[in-house]
Amino acid sequence: MKFVSLLVTAFLFSLTAQASPSQFDEIKKTGVLHAASEGAFPPFNYFKGKTLEGFEIDLTNEISKRIGVKKVEWKTYAFDSLLIGLGEKRYDLVAASHAITPERAKAVDFLNPYYCSGGVILTKSGGPQTMAALAKKTVAVAVGTTYAQFFDKGKGIEVKTFPKDVDGIQALLSNKVDALMTDKFVVLQLKKEGKLPGLVYSEIIEQERIAIAVHKGEPQLVAALNEGLSKVMSDGTYAKLSQKYFGEDIRCK
Repeated sequence: MKFVSLLVTAFLFSLTAQASPSQFDEIKKTGVLHAASEGAFPPFNYFKGKTLEGFEIDLTNEISKRIGVKKVEWKTYAFDSLLIGLGEKRYDLVAASHAITPERAKAVDFLNPYYCSGGVILTKSGGPQTMAALAKKTVAVAVGTTYAQFFDKGKGIEVKTFPKDVDGIQALLSNKVDALMTDKFVVLQLKKEGKLPGLVYSEIIEQERIAIAVHKGEPQLVAALNEGLSKVMSDGTYAKLSQKYFGEDIRCK
C-alpha cells in the first residue's frame, strides 16, 4: 500500500507541476515583459533625459516584438545588484552586457551571445600594457565585473575595486593605481567623449561572450527569446542597430 500511496503522491505532484504556469506563460498572458538594465553604460544602456536608450535596450525591445510581447517595462539598478534581483524574480531578464562565465551560469541562464568583447588594459603613456607587465602593480576594476578574475595574485598584482570605471580612471590619473582593466567598448566610448586625457589602451586580453540573462530554470522563456534573437540577427535589424550605435557589426565572429 505504501508503494501505491507513493505512486499516487508522485502522480499528483506531477499534475501540479504541469499545471504550474511557466514564466513565459505569464508573459504571454499579460503581454508585458519586465526587463532590467544599468542605465549607465553608453552606448549600450543609458539615459537621454528621462528616457532609457541604447543598443541593448533597442535590441531587447526588438526581440520582444518577435515573440509577441506587447510591452517591455524597463527598470534600472546598479550593475552589481542586477543578477541578484533576477534571482529574486523582480524582473524577467537582464540586458546589461553581462559576460557569460561558469560562476554566473550557476545562478542564471544565459541566452545565446549577442556580441563579443573583452578586457583591455588602460594606462598612462608608457605604462604596463600586458598581463606580464602588471606584475607587482596595482590595477583598478569596476565592482561587479569579471576583470578581477583575470589576475594571478601570485604575481603580486593588487586589485582595487571602484563603483564605476570613471572612478578607476580618476584613481589612475591621480597615480593611486597603475592601470585599469575594463571592457573594450567602455574605452572606445570614453575616447569618443574625449575622457581619456593622455591615456592609452592595449589590445583585448581575453575575449568574452555577452548575453542576456534570465531566471534559472525557465527553458520555455530561454527558447522563445533565443528564437527572437535569431530572427533579429537574420532579418537585418541587428546589423542596423549595430551600425547605428557603433558604426560596425559587433556580433561574435
